[in-house]
Amino acid sequence: MEFQDRVLKCIDCGAEFIFTAGEQLFFHDKQFKNEPKRCKPCKTKRAAAVGAAPPTNYQKVETRTTCSHCGKETTVPFKPTQGRPVFCRECFQQRRAASATA
Repeated sequence: MEFQDRVLKCIDCGAEFIFTAGEQLFFHDKQFKNEPKRCKPCKTKRAAAVGAAPPTNYQKVETRTTCSHCGKETTVPFKPTQGRPVFCRECFQQRRAASATA
């Protein structure tokens, strides 16, 4: 299925906004039935009014840990799960490259 950018009209302010092909693909993949009704500024304003956190203001988790392979202290962008190995960037990329060639 091929999508093309479409121009929609915001139900709050009446401004036109673009519903991009990428957004349409996302909506299709998630099986959303309705297309967006509000432009980004109105959507943010509405989310603030109902007490929802805007989607762009998420807390990034960074955890200091030790690499399971080389023992170097590193920071990872997630909370490690107990019992699973955690790798520094270099070891992670080495493992990814090795598995890609296997």
